[in-house]
Amino acid sequence: MIYIVTSSRYKINRRKIRKEAQDILDAYEVSPDLILNIVFVGRNKMKTISKKYKNEEVALPVLSFDYSKEAQSDGKLMGEIVICYPQAILLAAERERRVDETITKLIRHGIENILNE
Repeated sequence: MIYIVTSSRYKINRRKIRKEAQDILDAYEVSPDLILNIVFVGRNKMKTISKKYKNEEVALPVLSFDYSKEAQSDGKLMGEIVICYPQAILLAAERERRVDETITKLIRHGIENILNE
């Protein structure tokens, strides 16, 4: 199951993102019972997260966290992908790509990091 968390100010097509993320998970044969959170944040929040977990004071486009090895009551939470929406827009412009295409690539990158691929 895929949960998407975002602010209403970001233009996110939840249905499309959920489907594309599920397609990526299916390609890696990840159990559909596992939970993946995809969180869209702003620049300041991403800087805070980057500082805390990567010791970098920059707004990275994407960070991923693998929770599969942590002690959980149900063991269903696979991980979390945090995407900086403003950085995704800049990255799309730099690479002359569509924003939704760039977001999909960031999600793929996050999933691969979680799966250690």
